[in-house]
Amino acid sequence: MTLSAELLRILVCPKCKGPLEYYAGPPEALVCRADKLVYAVNDGIPVMLIDEARALTDAEFPPRP
Repeated sequence: MTLSAELLRILVCPKCKGPLEYYAGPPEALVCRADKLVYAVNDGIPVMLIDEARALTDAEFPPRP
């Protein structure tokens, strides 16, 4: 499932309020490069809780050119 373009335009990182990168997956996720956090997207619903985020690994979510 993909997130709507409108939703992606308004979502920001809850920790730093910075931009997020969307990865359609699997696993579907939103990535904050500034904080090195990955926010899960479960059944089309972004889980935007800092305590639920996991550490970013460039191997799983490589930087985009």
